[in-house]
Amino acid sequence: METKKSPKADLEPKKLTFTLIGLIITLAIVFSAFEYKSYDKRTVDLIQRAVEDIPEEIIPITEQQVKPPPPPPQIQPQQLQIVEDDVEVDTDIEINVEVDQTVEIEEYVPPVQEEEEILEHEIFTIVESMPIFPGGGEAKMMEFIAKSLKYPPLARESGIQGRVFVFFVVETDGSVSGAKVVRGIGGGCDEEALRVINSMPKWTPGKQRNKPVRVSFTIPVRFVLAG
Repeated sequence: METKKSPKADLEPKKLTFTLIGLIITLAIVFSAFEYKSYDKRTVDLIQRAVEDIPEEIIPITEQQVKPPPPPPQIQPQQLQIVEDDVEVDTDIEINVEVDQTVEIEEYVPPVQEEEEILEHEIFTIVESMPIFPGGGEAKMMEFIAKSLKYPPLARESGIQGRVFVFFVVETDGSVSGAKVVRGIGGGCDEEALRVINSMPKWTPGKQRNKPVRVSFTIPVRFVLAG
């Protein structure tokens, strides 16, 4: 017996269509899977806040007591001492009313005040004419110090060397006075420096306004050990 099949029931021609439809559905499912978003679960704990009712502290307002100002000092009235006026005062002024144009009147000449003299005890540091060491100034003075100086044995043994600064005053007669050590090095050097300064010959005194004055100096006396 021959089997008869209707052409409409044959699915072979529609195979490609069903394949495309299945592919589209598959792609749609895959796309949906990629687009799907998942969120982490969060547990929210609702904590009840306990509100503590703290009464507000009221700070009392204090009033600062202001001390009254002290009473003003009592002013004692000055007592007037009455002195008997027994002294006779000659208030008569002689006025010559008969003076005319022929009387010669002496011209008033104000007294001339002499220029203030420079005090002899005043000590200057800089004057118009400075004192000069005999023989030629500072170079001769340092030469005199170098020749007169004797190195103290204690300083030599201890290896002490340096400069001793000595202050002194050249008086109005050229002599040296008031020598003292301003800064020393010890070891007998200070005493030796004073001895040399006090043994200086008389200087040519300094002058201010052509008058001899006292002038102060501070010089270094050097102690150097020979190598």
